[in-house]
Amino acid sequence: MASFTSDMILGDIVTANPSTTRVFSKFGIDFCCHGQRPLSAACEADGVDTEAVLTALNTTEPTQRADWAELDDPSLIAHIISTHHQYLWEEFPRLAELVDKVARVHGPRHSELAQVQELFHKLRAGMEPHLRTEETMLFPEISLHAGRPERGLSDEVVAELSENQEEHDRSGHLLAELRQLTNGYVIPPDACASYTAMLSGLEELENDIHIHVHKENNVLFPRVLASVGDSA
Repeated sequence: MASFTSDMILGDIVTANPSTTRVFSKFGIDFCCHGQRPLSAACEADGVDTEAVLTALNTTEPTQRADWAELDDPSLIAHIISTHHQYLWEEFPRLAELVDKVARVHGPRHSELAQVQELFHKLRAGMEPHLRTEETMLFPEISLHAGRPERGLSDEVVAELSENQEEHDRSGHLLAELRQLTNGYVIPPDACASYTAMLSGLEELENDIHIHVHKENNVLFPRVLASVGDSA
């Protein structure tokens, strides 16, 4: 079993044992958008007891190091698109119908649903153009760079990498607000099947986006920027 320490980087812990994402979610620690922090710094920033987190991490049932972590950049990009982008393209429209329906039917008894509806549509409105930019500009440029590292990356692409990570931050904040508004996606006693499906879908969406962003922010993008530095 892996022995994690307080000076280890959050993203490295998740990549070494993907099951640890449950621990970070339980303690409210952002391992995706801010996954380049040491565990001790993350715990201090979030007001969480480091030893309690370490105990939970080191007693988490180990799973095999993520296979995708060993992929080269073009293969990792293909994996991200087929696994996470495709999921979002299909899930956003399905969830939008549920969110709108539940807000309309249950809104009079659950005033928070109007804000859930607003936040969800804001998340979708930000992420769909983000996915298109990755698929049509950023990812193709990274793949070209991987095949011909000597050509480098343009300033525009490097700037887009930075903007991309800022957009991840904004999505992360919206997801955190959705979790808070829904009391951690706890199903209320009067929830119908649609209400239950909405909460389940939103929680699954959050989990998928977190690991999706982890793969980009903490694995793909640092490798790309390091390769630019090496070829400079």
